[in-house]
Amino acid sequence: MPLVLCFLVYRSKHEPAYAEKLLERFGIGQTRKGCWVWIHAVSLGEFRSAIPLVDKLLERGERVIITHFTPAGRAASEKYYAAHISSGCVLVHWVPFDYRLAFKRFFGRFKIKYGLVMEVEFWPGMISSARALNVPLFLCNGQYPNKSFERDTRRYFSSRDIVPLLSGVLVKSQRMAIPFQKLGVKKISVTGEMRFDQPLNENQVVAGIRLKEIISHRPVVTIASAVKGEENLFFEAAMKLVQRNPLAVIVYVPRKPEEFETIASHLKSLGIAFQRRSEILDGSLNLIEKLHANFILGDSLGEMNFYISLADQVVVGGGYVPQGSHNIIEPLLLDKPTIVGPNIWTIEFPAVEAINAGVVKLVKPKDLAGELLELSNYQPTSEFVSKMQGSTENTLTAISKFVET
Repeated sequence: MPLVLCFLVYRSKHEPAYAEKLLERFGIGQTRKGCWVWIHAVSLGEFRSAIPLVDKLLERGERVIITHFTPAGRAASEKYYAAHISSGCVLVHWVPFDYRLAFKRFFGRFKIKYGLVMEVEFWPGMISSARALNVPLFLCNGQYPNKSFERDTRRYFSSRDIVPLLSGVLVKSQRMAIPFQKLGVKKISVTGEMRFDQPLNENQVVAGIRLKEIISHRPVVTIASAVKGEENLFFEAAMKLVQRNPLAVIVYVPRKPEEFETIASHLKSLGIAFQRRSEILDGSLNLIEKLHANFILGDSLGEMNFYISLADQVVVGGGYVPQGSHNIIEPLLLDKPTIVGPNIWTIEFPAVEAINAGVVKLVKPKDLAGELLELSNYQPTSEFVSKMQGSTENTLTAISKFVET
């Protein structure tokens, strides 16, 4: 607990929202009447994947509590569901600290029909408390990556000990079901990848297309969700691209907002001319300053649909460091030729399927520069995406069966 509080104090210096409504993190707050469905989406990505499910639940008349750990997730949730929050159909709350008393307080304030934990979140206090207090808790849109599963076999206490306490799991693919089967989970349903059902931000898509029309003579590569440790590789590859195509534009979007200034300083130290999204575009994503540089620093949060719509090709970050690649689904939904690095263990499904279908290329670091704006040998994404959609309905059907048995 002291370590978590120290973490929040540290993060709140950069993001003050971490320290807001602190009592919620202890499970303390107003008691609410009626039955609720609880969805835990730790941050922004998990929230986006949960949107189709929350929308369907609301259509069916359910009231939904959405919990988050990060301010980015909470801010997006409060903005997207502002009208439903006002009407009392949605409540947004910090997830309690991961210990029994906090969750006992939290569960005591709501009558929860069932809970859904999005993606790969194995919180011991949360899961054991739900089991002890008879709150059905399911892993949703779930996976247990092989690398994590194998690592956990070597640990004295790990997620392997917690997972069997879940009431059931809803996984992305048959391959993703295997680790849970090995751990003896009885209720398992293969429901698909819910992110393929997520809505696109049409305003951002239109803005991206509008800007691309203005600079139609300039090919664009968006490097999306780039993480610390990849910048030198990406900058080197991008500069080689500019040398062979001086009109090329590289949009560099760091994964975390705290990296914006670090990347800006790094670009300056390398003598690379760049412009910031915050300087050349207004709040409605209209161009307010002429684009003259080859590099744009995407120093904004929650505008990925814009950055991807603008691109002729997308490089998804994370795959060139051990932590693993980030989500490839938004580029596929927007029919963009997409590159990932070798470390795809975090997105094994649907990355393996997408690579085999020819809609994504796995590119080694030494080959990255040569693959930028090499757009041949990609297949259109529409057929692949269509086959992947439908997870939301599959999930709701599976939950109904799980809850009834």
